[in-house]
Amino acid sequence: MGTLAALEYHLVSYRRTWRSSVFSSFALPGLFLVAMGVTVGGYVDARPSGLGAPYLDWIGPGLLASTALQVAVGDSTWPVFSMFNWVRTYHAMRSTPLSSAAILRGHLVFLSLRIALSTLAFLLVLLPFGALHSWWAPATFGPAVLTGLAFAAPTFAFASVVPSDGYFAVLFRLLVVPMSLFAGVFFPVEGLPAAARALAYASPLWHGVELCRAATLGTATAWGAWTHVAVLVAYIAVGYALAVRSFTRRLED
Repeated sequence: MGTLAALEYHLVSYRRTWRSSVFSSFALPGLFLVAMGVTVGGYVDARPSGLGAPYLDWIGPGLLASTALQVAVGDSTWPVFSMFNWVRTYHAMRSTPLSSAAILRGHLVFLSLRIALSTLAFLLVLLPFGALHSWWAPATFGPAVLTGLAFAAPTFAFASVVPSDGYFAVLFRLLVVPMSLFAGVFFPVEGLPAAARALAYASPLWHGVELCRAATLGTATAWGAWTHVAVLVAYIAVGYALAVRSFTRRLED
């Protein structure tokens, strides 16, 4: 019940602001697909690429997984920091019978819904481009949500302990941007040097990209679907445990 009560707060708040995200949810995927899939893809498809699909179809699910990551990062950095330090919403929630863990879970469930809505918008944009080649495409919701939570859960822990929001710039520059560029979204990671390839394999985004691409193209994943799912779940479990610990310390000390 506590989780649902915390979730209700975020849903009520989002009801006032959801219109501001509708345009970007559809416009940005469309612009990305035209810019990268159609324009750049025309040059890629003009010569043998070894991708096994037109570049637009290949890059589409990668961009979908990357969008899930971006939504997760956006909602688990400044909003979380703000609720601890600026508006102190979490402290107000904790003054009620809600536990710290319930407050955290409610926010994570809301974030899952945000990622699912972004995934739906992206799939609707991919459809007229003819980039969905499998009846498994609706299953993309699962990998997308797991990918977002695999980064959001540890970021919740990070945002709850940093003394300044300036640390988020470091997070973006050293982790989010390199991960978005070198985790298989725009090109296969097999062409990277061994050390960079190992880092790509360790990132949650690569596992999410593999699952989303397998769902939309109807192909096999690199390591088997359940291996990728297990890695993402492990990230979520560790991140959740760290977040519960840090939330409890901040709200109950």
